[in-house]
Amino acid sequence: MMRQIGPVELVPDRPGTDESLRVCVHPGPSCCTSKMEDSYMAAVRSETQQKMRSYSFELKYLITGHTKAYQETFESLVSFTSNLTSSLFDSAYSRLASECHPLVLQLFSDIKRHLSGDSNSSLDNTIRRFYNDLFPLVYRRLLNPGIGHTSPLSYSSTSTDHNECLRMTQQDVSPFGPHPRLLLSSLSRALGAGRALSRLLRLAGEVVNATEKASLSRECGRGLVRMQYCSHCRGLTLIRPCTGLCVNIMRGCLVGVSELGAPWRSLVVLLQRLAATLATSSNHNSMELALLAVRNHVNDAILHAQLHGPRITATVEKVCGPQAADPMMTSAHPTTSHVPTSVTSATLERSSVTSPPTHPAAHQRLQLQPRRSFPLKDSRGDKSRSLKKLSREFEGSVQRYQWFFSELPEMLCESEMEVEQHTCWSGQDVVESYAGRVVGSSLKAQRENSEMTVRNTDPVLKGAKKKLEQITQELLVELGWVSKARATVEEEEAGSAHREGSSGDDCDDEDGCEASGEKNGDGTGDSSSSHSLVKNAPPRRPVPPHHVSPPQVAVRASANTLSVEPSPLTLAILLFLLLSRWEPR
Repeated sequence: MMRQIGPVELVPDRPGTDESLRVCVHPGPSCCTSKMEDSYMAAVRSETQQKMRSYSFELKYLITGHTKAYQETFESLVSFTSNLTSSLFDSAYSRLASECHPLVLQLFSDIKRHLSGDSNSSLDNTIRRFYNDLFPLVYRRLLNPGIGHTSPLSYSSTSTDHNECLRMTQQDVSPFGPHPRLLLSSLSRALGAGRALSRLLRLAGEVVNATEKASLSRECGRGLVRMQYCSHCRGLTLIRPCTGLCVNIMRGCLVGVSELGAPWRSLVVLLQRLAATLATSSNHNSMELALLAVRNHVNDAILHAQLHGPRITATVEKVCGPQAADPMMTSAHPTTSHVPTSVTSATLERSSVTSPPTHPAAHQRLQLQPRRSFPLKDSRGDKSRSLKKLSREFEGSVQRYQWFFSELPEMLCESEMEVEQHTCWSGQDVVESYAGRVVGSSLKAQRENSEMTVRNTDPVLKGAKKKLEQITQELLVELGWVSKARATVEEEEAGSAHREGSSGDDCDDEDGCEASGEKNGDGTGDSSSSHSLVKNAPPRRPVPPHHVSPPQVAVRASANTLSVEPSPLTLAILLFLLLSRWEPR
């Protein structure tokens, strides 16, 4: 059944000659008019973009679905560990609980924002701010409760100034010892893969959206009309275009998409590596264990402050002056949960928390909480999946799309070549085989395209490619999988290759800029030849993590350098000593 492209009235009753035809021009009579060409132009652009959306639908669904799944899993873990850390103050430091709960909520809110890939978030600032805000509370409530003789009327302003001084001097006084630094190190190591994965998933979604919104040039539209509809003007409505013609035109139309091929492959490989890291993470860098350990790090920090209370107080009084009286400390039991600063370290070491819970069962439950089995699921039941299971599933699924943008032109042509025929449409006439040369998919190779003129790529896709390369390289350096010096060298090499390979236009040698069509000696290349060329071209930048060799130890070089080979003189001396022992006496 034929598709109705436009009004039937546009079709002439009999073949004629229309000198205004611009695309489907041939010497004989034609069934087309210039208005029909315009209708064909609009229709073929819309059809091609719809096919691109249909092919990318599954990829887009995979990205958006796993972005949401990872976000929910991260939120579930953060929510659980936030409640667990808050319970520390309810059970062990009840005097601090009401004022510390907002600090804990803010801490884990910032951690969640960091995991989401927010470019403005900083774990260093987050942890520093938490301990800066915690220090005044620990100092007033635990180390020096009720000290001072300031009247309640002047307490507010004086205490505020004193607390601000405590916040500003926390890093210099170092009341919590090494524990803030240990917490930062633990979280930075464990959350790095999750944060990078969130950033890459968001970037992948942006790239897919950019390809869907990319416009097809008028030159592309003319080529598509000549490929699909000019045969109709000759009355040949059932013949299919030649494979070589289709590949040349689709590659010319989608040159900007094909240019995304190399950086997209690097992104997919990096996604696989990150998913594998989350799926097989050891206790050393497990995200779940690192988040659960926040509670212990905070508790150890407070215990350290209590152990060194006299030193901390003496230092603070020198810098900030004596503490103002706290009206809250005038209750009948001013030292209910206070551990005196003169307590010995052995006393505190015997107790995991300063004041145990009132109920023994509650204390036992708190001690067992960090050892719960994984995965942790929230109250929504089976909606939350194990982080490791989710990562293994995603690792296997995303691998299929590693070559998606490189092969998209060929995939679109395969839909046109479903029926094998002995003859095909060459764009001008019916032939047995396509006589033109099939060129590569890169911008440089497309300059040799005989079917259409390709001058430049879509600005949106050009920006997407640049962003892909930049963020992927940044994350490789941030994760420590590629050294910064190596990344800089690769960027410089890529820039020089870019300048040599083109004069003002984007071009990469990664996708076959060396005119892959030249390797098609018979000149009748089809989509299968392009597949082998694309797959055999190794991506050069950025280097995917799987392709990055592990740190190499120069065994041979060091062996040659450090090996001690005895000189002839040394051998002679040793021989002399050995022989001298056997000389007759």
